[in-house]
Amino acid sequence: MKQIVISITALVIALAATAQSKTKVSWAYTAKKLADKKYELRLTASIQNGWHLYSQNLDKDAIALPTTVKFNKNPLVVMSGKVKESGKLIAEFDKATQSNSKYYKDKVDFVQVITLKAGAKTSVSGEVEFMVCDDKSCLPPSKVPFTIPIQ
Repeated sequence: MKQIVISITALVIALAATAQSKTKVSWAYTAKKLADKKYELRLTASIQNGWHLYSQNLDKDAIALPTTVKFNKNPLVVMSGKVKESGKLIAEFDKATQSNSKYYKDKVDFVQVITLKAGAKTSVSGEVEFMVCDDKSCLPPSKVPFTIPIQ
């Protein structure tokens, strides 16, 4: 019985370690008031050393999946323009995908300006889909849901 408990515990620890090793990007979400009813939403990706996250705007020959930010509909919110990227963009030939790529290392912000239709408290939710690679391989695309409170 003791061996079964030890085996199960070892299996759980191994699975947890494997799951953690695939998390190469951590996300933070903020809303900053710019003016009356106008806010800047910032989705910040912190990327582990040695890995990179792809831009939303990849060349036609790129094999990698571009980062996409999708917002759920909210009747109180009007989006102003498209999501912009803020960070040090690297454009070069990517050995892992054998194509021209645009990506970020360390950190990048995805910024969306919104206007509220009313002065009520609400939140903006959605999903970020992204792909990360290092110099040798790429991980499968990940989707991360988010909710940003607007106060």
